[in-house]
Amino acid sequence: MHSGPQAESSMSNAKVVKMIVSGCNGKMGRVITDCVASRDDCAIVAGIDLDTSMNGGYPVFSQASQCLVEADVLIDFSHPSALEPLLEMAVARGLPAVISTTGLSREQVETIEAAARKIPVFFSANMSLGVNLMLELSKIAAKLLGSEFDIEIVEKHHNQKIDAPSGTALMLADGISSVLPKEPQYVYDRHSQRKKRAKNEIGLHAIRGGTITGEHDVIFAGRDEVLTISHSASSKEVFATGSVNAALFLHNQQPGLYKMSHLIEG
Repeated sequence: MHSGPQAESSMSNAKVVKMIVSGCNGKMGRVITDCVASRDDCAIVAGIDLDTSMNGGYPVFSQASQCLVEADVLIDFSHPSALEPLLEMAVARGLPAVISTTGLSREQVETIEAAARKIPVFFSANMSLGVNLMLELSKIAAKLLGSEFDIEIVEKHHNQKIDAPSGTALMLADGISSVLPKEPQYVYDRHSQRKKRAKNEIGLHAIRGGTITGEHDVIFAGRDEVLTISHSASSKEVFATGSVNAALFLHNQQPGLYKMSHLIEG
């Protein structure tokens, strides 16, 4: 390993990845700004937000079409309504895009998939490494227990979260569903149903209150035993760090749709 002045010179010549952050003045956008400010391998060169305050020391544009600043990658942590113009800008400029916004419709997911045929797109309902490990563990458990155990997913978030169930809860349900021999039915509400739980169900339950950052439980309930796989996020920084790492991974990839498993595998 080299040390001394030569090593320092090599580090100083390392490429700094230039990022545009959509939703830069939102809660997650501000956390991403702080996260990037503490690193020397990347920098935010512009932001996109309806609030054009320059809180992070970089120019902020109210619309994607106005942002002409040169960059290596786009991070979107904004609102589903902003997706289409962001992808149009990214495709037009050949700009890799990390899509972290949740609450997207099936049609919007298809738009992401179409864009990924032209540019690199990293798309995940949750940018936490721990949550994605939880997903893999839940899939293993479902393979072994799914035919004998009832599966329920409970998610908890702060009282300002709009979409329910969370994108992460749906990601967990979809992952579990993919390994079951028969496609299950998702059940979101039981109060209007006076009947026994069907075997081929995955129940999804949303709790909203206080300042809960994000908690998810996957419950496998069998005869006389229960297995619960849980994840709890204590701050938004875990999601910010994940999105920044995804951007660093994505900026030199070929067009395609990438997810957290690609980042984990390196």
